[in-house]
Amino acid sequence: MTTNPTKTPKLNLNRVDMPRQNALLRVLNFNEVALGYTEEQALSEASRCLQCPKKPCVEGCPVGVDIPEFIAQLKDGNPDEAVRILKQKNSLPAICGRVCPQESQCEEKCTLAKKGAPVAIGRLERYVADWELADIAKRRAKLVAPEPTGKSVAIVGSGPAGLTVAADLVKLGHRVVIFEALHVAGGVLVYGIPEFRLPKAIVQAEVDYVKSLGAELALDWVVGKTIGVDELLKDSFDAIFLGTGAGLPMFLNIPGENLIGIYSANEFLTRVNLMKAYLFPQYLTPVNIGDRVVVIGGGNVAMDSARCAMRLGAREVRVVYRRSRVELPARLEEVENAEKEGVIFQFLTNPTRFIGNDEGMVTGMECVEMELGEPDASGRARPVPKPNSEFIIDVDTVIVALGTTPNPLIPSTTEGLETTSRGTVVAEKESGLTTKPAVWAGGDLTTGSATVISAMGAGRRAANAIHAYLTGEKAN
Repeated sequence: MTTNPTKTPKLNLNRVDMPRQNALLRVLNFNEVALGYTEEQALSEASRCLQCPKKPCVEGCPVGVDIPEFIAQLKDGNPDEAVRILKQKNSLPAICGRVCPQESQCEEKCTLAKKGAPVAIGRLERYVADWELADIAKRRAKLVAPEPTGKSVAIVGSGPAGLTVAADLVKLGHRVVIFEALHVAGGVLVYGIPEFRLPKAIVQAEVDYVKSLGAELALDWVVGKTIGVDELLKDSFDAIFLGTGAGLPMFLNIPGENLIGIYSANEFLTRVNLMKAYLFPQYLTPVNIGDRVVVIGGGNVAMDSARCAMRLGAREVRVVYRRSRVELPARLEEVENAEKEGVIFQFLTNPTRFIGNDEGMVTGMECVEMELGEPDASGRARPVPKPNSEFIIDVDTVIVALGTTPNPLIPSTTEGLETTSRGTVVAEKESGLTTKPAVWAGGDLTTGSATVISAMGAGRRAANAIHAYLTGEKAN
């Protein structure tokens, strides 16, 4: 008698869609756009995971989360265990589940991506993290304090890199103090990313988690001015991690750029997010948005700026980008969200000067049409101006979102701390060790503007190296 061989399970190539606010309604508020999975949706999506033996998705995760394991626990009805597995490698899963570009990292490596849609790893991460946050007090009661090592580490900056280093080191028994220049913790997570993409309550909950582990938080300390790196090393600390990010905006350096009504994206988003201009007049933060807004740039920051401007009441918001749609560096999801909300995209266009009125207010932006030439150093087609193609766009407000570089305050006040020609701090790629003994660095401070998860990956590597330095043990 012949028996049938075991059949291979049929692949489910279609992911579960994420519920979202209606585009016509969400553009009128700053509430979170993506609403998250229900339990039924999360379990359905988790069931798509093939539990591949080689785990290619883990290779794509900068912090090395055990992705198949946490998904398996979720699918089997063990969200507590899924949380534990997630937080072994990622102390900020509610943040990463919302803003990390999974489509170009873990999900890109997913086996299902070869034939259809990859498993929605980021959405499942968010679901598990939000499940924990719903009853966070009960779950934090399970935390067990490690044996103290007697060593102290100063973390400068409370962004994703700093919070990651702090969480990893305090779990290993070291005393950790986070020094933050602003009056709230979170770094770019609170001043740079809008409420509708990353609610501040989520950031605060993750900061509170790091504090619950035992990390101390010192707000309103501007290291390099209030106190120096050398003073920290001399007075109280055995090691220092620098995670101050890249908050110095870049500009076009074209005529008229100092006219009133032209913002850097950094200033604009800080006013809107951290200073809560979107809640005016409850918060008296001035942002005179006008009817016609132009955002220059094509990254996620440009999308955030454009979508904020729509919500602040602009009649027309236009994103001007010098390359084509294909080269847009922003996440596809954010571009699609912006388009659905009414943002206009004008490609192959580059500003050449700004025009103002007698009161010094910007009223126009002269541009030139571009065409794509040979690839440049980034590997993308180089935009080349078309001769005699100048034209003018009428504007009330311009937001320049061309990227950022590190603030030079700490390098300029710290002897022995070397920087590159781009202003980034020189640090070993694998360990984060700088040219100054007992000082490590990571995140945007060493790379320039990058992603939240890449900063967290640098933080994990630095924490491992700092622990080895403090204990004399070999780094993992």
